[in-house]
Parts: sequence; C-alpha cells; structure tokens
Amino acid sequence: MRIVGLDVEDLRFPTSATLAGSDAMNRAPDYSAAYVVLRTDTSVEGHGFTFTIGRGNELCVAAIEALRPMVVGQDLGAVTGEMSRFWRSLAGDSQLRWTGPEKGVVHLALAAVMNAIWDLWARAEGKPVWRLVADMTPAQIVSLIDFRHIIDALSPTEAEAMLAAHLPGRRERIAMLADRGYPAYTTSAGWLGYTDTEIRRLCQTGVAEGWDAFKIKVGADAADDARRCAIMRAEIGPDRRLMIDANQVWEIDQAIERTTALSVYDPWWIEEPVSPDDILGHARVARAVRPIRVATGEQAANRVIFKQLLQADAIDVVQLDNCRLGGLNEVLAVLLLAAKFGKPVCPHAGGVGLCEYAQHVSAIDYICISGSLDGRMTEYAGHLHEHFVDPVRIERGRYRLTSAPGFSAEILPASRARYRFTIADSAPMKTASGTILG
Repeated sequence: MRIVGLDVEDLRFPTSATLAGSDAMNRAPDYSAAYVVLRTDTSVEGHGFTFTIGRGNELCVAAIEALRPMVVGQDLGAVTGEMSRFWRSLAGDSQLRWTGPEKGVVHLALAAVMNAIWDLWARAEGKPVWRLVADMTPAQIVSLIDFRHIIDALSPTEAEAMLAAHLPGRRERIAMLADRGYPAYTTSAGWLGYTDTEIRRLCQTGVAEGWDAFKIKVGADAADDARRCAIMRAEIGPDRRLMIDANQVWEIDQAIERTTALSVYDPWWIEEPVSPDDILGHARVARAVRPIRVATGEQAANRVIFKQLLQADAIDVVQLDNCRLGGLNEVLAVLLLAAKFGKPVCPHAGGVGLCEYAQHVSAIDYICISGSLDGRMTEYAGHLHEHFVDPVRIERGRYRLTSAPGFSAEILPASRARYRFTIADSAPMKTASGTILG
C-alpha cells in the first residue's frame, strides 16, 4: 500500500460563542483541527489532526504542507517496519527543525501526520489503534520509539523489560476494559466562562449520570475561584474527586499561595499551576502543596520535558497530549517514562477530537505499559463528538472500549464541509458575553 496523496483542511468550530473551553489563559477559544487525510493506491485512507484553538490553525496547516514531500510516495509497510526511523526523519529534518526542534507549530504538524499514519496502519490491519499496539511484542513496541535524549532516564533494554513484565495479563486487562470501561473525569461542568447557575446545573447532571470526578477552572480572581470551588464541592459532595486547573497563569509563589487557599475544598490535583516549561518551578510548587498533587503536560512539547519533570519529581500526574507531542510514537515514550517513575498518566482531552485519541492512549497504558488503574482517569469534555465517525462512548463516567478500526480520528464529511475555514470567514464574531473577537 503506497501513500499517493496528502490533503489538509483548516477546520474551526465556534465554541467561543458559548464559552465552552474557556479558562484563565484562553478566555474564548474556537476549538480547531488542522486535519489530514492520507490517500493511498487502495480504498483505505488515514485520517489525523492536531488541535488548536482558532487563530493560528492556518500555521499548522502550512507546516503540514511542508511535511508533504516526506510522506507522499512512501510505502506503508516500509514506514511501519521502521517507525522510529520514519518518525525521526520528520521530527529531525535538518532544515525544518530550525523552525522548532521538536516543539511548536512543526511538532503539532508532525502529530497530525503521524496520527494519520497510525490511523491508516490500523485500518489496513482492521483493528483499533489500541488493539494494534496490544497485539505487539515488547520488542515491537520498543522499535516504535525514538529514545534520543531520554536514554539517561530510560534505555530501550529497560523499556523492553518493563513491557515484558506486563505481557502476562494483557488478555485479562482487555477483558476488564471491555466489561467495565476506563475511568474518566469530566471537565464540562467547570469552564471559567460558565455562570454559578450553570456550574450547579452541570454538576447535578454529572452526579446523576454517574461521574465520580469533576474539574473546575481557576486562576482568575481569588474570591471567584473560592466561590466556584465551593459550589462544585457542595454539589458533588465530599467523596467525589474535585480537581482544579489554573492553565499556567500563576507565578510560583502565587501558585503556592492560591493552591493552599483552595485546599479547604480538598482538590485532588492542581493542574498547570505555572508555565509549562518551568520544570524547577513545578518542583517548588509540588514540594509546597503536597499532598495536593501537581498535574501538568498538555503543553509539554516533547518527551525531554517530561523526562526532566519526572527526574525532578516536579509532577505527580502526567497529562500528555497526543497532539502536543509528536503523535503516538512519542506518546509511547512518555507512557514508559511515567511508568518508570511510578506516576499515573491522565491524558489531556479538553479539545475537539482529543477524547477520541485519548481513549486509545489510556487503553494502551493500562493493557501494555502500567498494568494499573490506580490514580488514573482520562479527561472527558462533552463537546463536538457528534462530528466524528467513531465518537467516544461514555457510560457512568467511564470510557467504553472502541472496536472500530483506526484511531477514531475521522470527522464526518458534512462536518468538514460546514466548518472548513477560509480567509473570508475571519470576520469578527461575538462570544456569549457579547465580547467582540477577531
């Protein structure tokens, strides 16, 4: 099977109109996807995307276009037979890497392309991506990963031994997920732009639907944060988990002070308390606020940053993102690093299509790598799933395992036509509060 074409589309969903997705850093996002379709010399296609929040999505589209010559013409079997080599050829291109060596727009574009490759491979094999990986030997999984710059923390030999240790029991863990599903938490009740009344209503709905864990956005006014956390804690009760998310807006001392002040609401974690690049800052916050956990990773650009966060004991919860990292190959490296350091992985999934990706990542982590559900939950944001061919299914606060071939990344043709962005679409628009954007 040969890749004969790469199509890329700029898709933008107007979530700023309702303030879904709003937080202290991003007040009115429009969930967007730089969307890739890999065409082959057969009827099988591969679909993938990277996630942005509106303006700038066109930059990811342009970066994906720049990768086209390295993808079109490739034989799928040759690519999948040497996946780490192929990944490195894209991530380490000697000219493109100057625009962002394994970070930024070029790395987001790499994620879109690699996720499409995985979708194509899984469709060709007639399996969901989680199953494709679960059917691999430890040596095959290790061969997918570029270990450059992390070998001081995790060698290929050590990674293979870790995978081999969890090889017994894979079948039983798959059966457990099929029977019970994977634990999740909801972000949908606590967006920063929601009113107190809306938070109450959504918490009550979530409790009725069986959710055991809720996240609320903080980082604006301290009094507002306390009031909103009090509302959520009162509505969900003392026994359900409450997490708080500052989306990077605090300084280090401020993060310690504000998290400590909110400790009366018993938060299970504080998410992104400071700049995502500040490893030592995260370490200071973590030492000061534990036993409240520090969670971060949705903006961590690559496996090297995760390595340092883990080596510095700066985080307690690993929140990798399948679009921020360079696709599933680099995700596998971070999953193994997290397992090596004994930290749970709770993937970031607050964005269009991220839940669809994350369900595969969490299943792979449990089945093949960590073998544990202790402290693990996958984020769920209840927006835009209706646009996907294989949308996630949630029952009583748990992800149900998908059996559809691929990476669950394909967006319906009608939705792609409706939300395709052009320059003519860039007129100012109003949010729910009347704020003019653009």
